[in-house]
Amino acid sequence: MPLRIGIVGLPNVGKSTLFQAITQKQVDRANYPFCTIDPNVGVVAVPDERVEKLAELTNSQKKIYTTIEFVDIAGLVEGASKGEGLGNKFLANIREVDAILYVLRCFRKEDVVNVRSEINPIKDKEILDMELILKDMETVEKRINSLEREVKSGDKKAIKEMEVLKKAYELLKKGDLVCESDWAEEEARIIKLYQLLSFKPRMYLLNGSKQEVDQFKDFFNNYVSLDILGESDMAELSEEDKIDLGVKEESKLNELIKESYKILDLITFLTTGPDETRAWTIKKGDKAPQAGGVIHSDFEETFIKAEIINWKDLIDCGGFAKAKEKGMIRTEGKEYVVQDGDVIEIKSGK
Repeated sequence: MPLRIGIVGLPNVGKSTLFQAITQKQVDRANYPFCTIDPNVGVVAVPDERVEKLAELTNSQKKIYTTIEFVDIAGLVEGASKGEGLGNKFLANIREVDAILYVLRCFRKEDVVNVRSEINPIKDKEILDMELILKDMETVEKRINSLEREVKSGDKKAIKEMEVLKKAYELLKKGDLVCESDWAEEEARIIKLYQLLSFKPRMYLLNGSKQEVDQFKDFFNNYVSLDILGESDMAELSEEDKIDLGVKEESKLNELIKESYKILDLITFLTTGPDETRAWTIKKGDKAPQAGGVIHSDFEETFIKAEIINWKDLIDCGGFAKAKEKGMIRTEGKEYVVQDGDVIEIKSGK
């Protein structure tokens, strides 16, 4: 399944325009709150020059990129955790994504309705955070209450779960996001069971011109600044039109797509040959058998070894034959931790 990034924000901050620019898919962008009720979904390819160059090297018939699913979710308002606006529907849609992209309004356009009385992306972020936190507090509180009987009976699993949930609750009560605290592996596993909204990784998109964004950018980590309307207009241009107009810069949308991929702590390995060159997604830290399992479910169980070379080394050598002559292709076993940019051939058998 594609990875899912939820595009969230207050009404009329540019979410649906961003979604259209990214996916080249027409959606309703009417200028009023809640014009997006059911989430629009679009799957986009993650730009990757490695696929292009390897496909050229091995004369591949097909090029297949990794993908991200972007979900355009209805605008949130203060009180969503209590059912205001589209309230619970909005929060349920967030629960189903892997990561969150906050779209924050920096632009000043009087003809675009602003549901707040000021342009303040810092305050807007706080509103979004607090609505997620309040909903998480409700989720955690319910579970704590339901666990009490098991804890009293001495159930060790329940005792550990209660300990983790109480830690999470104290953070939420202070207004802290659960994702911004350190968690041991077992603790994180327990928290993931509840799909807490404030535990999901996030990044910020500051929507406006450079001048409009500059006064706010120091308040944010892990952000991309983007004039969404300008990028949307550019996304509609053909390559010929871009050349005619002298547009040389790579679209910042590509940067956004790449950064969205990174926040999920993922890496890409590649396979290449005459049939196809393909990028594959795995978690950072996964080993060679897990990489094999992504290619084919049987490969993880029947893994024998992997032949590996860095994509750049393969290009520099001019292909697999010369890379083998130079001893650049390594044979790795089950404990090998796959690196971003590895070109891999899995050897398996029963």
